[in-house]
Amino acid sequence: MKLRYQFRLYPSTRQRIELAKAFGCARVVWNDALRIRQDAYKQGEPLPSVVALAKQVITEAKKTPEREWLGEVSAVLLRSSLRDLQTAYSNFFASLKGTRKGPKLEPPKFKRKTSRQAVRFTRAARFSITKEGNLRLPKIGDVEVRWSRELPSDPSSVTVIKDAAGRYFCSFVVEAEDKPLPELDLEETDTGIDLGLSSYAVLRGRKVASPKFFRRQEKKLRRAQRKLSRCQKGSNNRRKAKLVVAKEHARIADQRRDFIDQETTRIVRESQAVYLEDLAVKGMAKTHGKSVHDQSLGMFARTLEAKCARYGRTFVKVSRWFPSTQLCSRCGSIEGPKGLEGLKIRAWTCSCGAHHDRDENAEINIRREGRTLVAEGRPDT
Repeated sequence: MKLRYQFRLYPSTRQRIELAKAFGCARVVWNDALRIRQDAYKQGEPLPSVVALAKQVITEAKKTPEREWLGEVSAVLLRSSLRDLQTAYSNFFASLKGTRKGPKLEPPKFKRKTSRQAVRFTRAARFSITKEGNLRLPKIGDVEVRWSRELPSDPSSVTVIKDAAGRYFCSFVVEAEDKPLPELDLEETDTGIDLGLSSYAVLRGRKVASPKFFRRQEKKLRRAQRKLSRCQKGSNNRRKAKLVVAKEHARIADQRRDFIDQETTRIVRESQAVYLEDLAVKGMAKTHGKSVHDQSLGMFARTLEAKCARYGRTFVKVSRWFPSTQLCSRCGSIEGPKGLEGLKIRAWTCSCGAHHDRDENAEINIRREGRTLVAEGRPDT
């Protein structure tokens, strides 16, 4: 399977300037090609191919005074920008036809210079990792990398990223073999997972407390954003204040990502099968916006599913319409709390006499439903 390995980069001052040129040139090529395709569409002409676009916005453009500086960067990253545009159009058309899963996509838009920028080098660019452990990039040089682990195979491409906090990263795409873990007793180790806000996740036998990384730093963030809003636009003080806000957001995102990575790894190691409720995260965000985004439940689900696939664990999604919190795990009657008001009720008693903790009862019901789906041979509900 293909995986991404990301590491921190520490370019020199000269290399930062060269990377800035690369970011800008890739953005210009994207915008030029998009403008040509939009003009062709408006005039009713056939849309030009990637090859034709490359000749017009790269090869021929380098010969003009207005775009001769495109020759200062690697041509590979410019062609990668064109392929990204073609992919964006393909996804848009597939979304229109209904052959692409997920929400409807809009057509590609013009790129602006934003806080986050990225360029991709493929094997054609002949990037390499030197004996000293640096990343050698064409027309940029050997960039220092902080390696945290070894790459499992030779990378097929590398994306250089500059985030809003001014940090640089390199993201490698590599082929990695699956690493099945030793099998565990299914009856003893399978678990349902009930995700929520009061507790991050309720599993079989334990609860994961909600870390609330954003909420804990919200006061500090509010103070930094207030200072930013008072700075004059275009001033150095505003630039510095903006960087402070970006670094705080980056710190929160790093903490959240690390938390999700550690928890999903623990779940995969301890459980032979995982049954997760397919939550409507966007719908939840409409009523509990900050809290839902702070939990990042969608990232948790995607990460857990990918790790289960790699390490040989069973992963099942239980339908969001399954009444896990309303169903009595003892008698099977649906008498639990309902509606928005029911969200405040954390414990309830069924007519059969069973007293339930809302989240623990939901985990039991999700586990049973997951077992049923596996037995029926339809784990991808």
